[in-house]
Amino acid sequence: MKKIFLFAICLLSIYACKKESSTFDGPSIEEMYSNFSVLADFKCDKDSVDFAAGEKALFTAKFNKPVNWKITITGQTSHAQKEITGISKSIDATNGIWNGSTSVFPMFKAEHCIAKLTITDVADTFQVAVKIRTVKVNEGFVIADFENGFNPLWVKFVQSGANMDFTIKTDSLAPQGAKYLKMAGTVNWDWLIGMIDYPAKAYGTANTLSLPTNADQVYFNCLIYGVPGTNDSKVLFQFREDENADGIINAATDDEYDVEIPVTWTGWKLFSVKYSDLVSLTNGQPTTPHGNSIHNPDKIGKISMLHLADPANGFASCKIDYIIFTNSPLEP
Repeated sequence: MKKIFLFAICLLSIYACKKESSTFDGPSIEEMYSNFSVLADFKCDKDSVDFAAGEKALFTAKFNKPVNWKITITGQTSHAQKEITGISKSIDATNGIWNGSTSVFPMFKAEHCIAKLTITDVADTFQVAVKIRTVKVNEGFVIADFENGFNPLWVKFVQSGANMDFTIKTDSLAPQGAKYLKMAGTVNWDWLIGMIDYPAKAYGTANTLSLPTNADQVYFNCLIYGVPGTNDSKVLFQFREDENADGIINAATDDEYDVEIPVTWTGWKLFSVKYSDLVSLTNGQPTTPHGNSIHNPDKIGKISMLHLADPANGFASCKIDYIIFTNSPLEP
């Protein structure tokens, strides 16, 4: 009798296990292989949006089964693009919000845009129009966007090489605003093409920049353009701290933190780095800072920007724009 009882318990356990394993989270087979259909049309909750005032555009749609979808928003004047992607049965407030940011430069302007929805393996496309009344505002401390030309307190040095060009340009290549800085030339005896010093006094502060004290909450950002067919450039930023804020930066006793950016791509690209992640460099190699070895963004007295290139490889060129400190990685 005892054996029969144990056998019955085993059968019940096996049945329970099979029943539990038969559950499945996700679309059913019937749903997966059903013909695609739209249950709610692709729409935007606004026909125009004021991003500067904090408004956002919400795109919505609903389908009969999960699909791989992409929304591509294109500025009709700037040709800027924003891409939003997902895999779901619906587009809603959890996955379809646009805050005015850009995926493909330049940044958006106040302009008419077309938002196009495409779905993998579906021939049809769906689109809606939305107008940007005012563009997204990026909160931060701008070091240079070149819109007002060269600040007279910046210090520029350019080598006397061949085809040198260290000038502000105004053309359709500008990723933000209307202007950017072009850095180019052939220097066959030195890595340095040219440089600019941005001292704290150029920004209305006595000796140091007005930045937060917490280095984990300070991000350095810039937009860099790689020029195809030229010697690969490097852009070196040196952040020199004036630890006693006396207006004198002493290389022997004050910290310097650096970041060297090899420009190995073509077109505009966003570079962002947290200030606390910076290291001191000597000839491109990490070294020990000469000050208190504490990252103090609020004590930065001067930023130096150097355009470098291998002198053995000929003409080098790159472009730079929108050098800005923010409290999180820049979302342009």
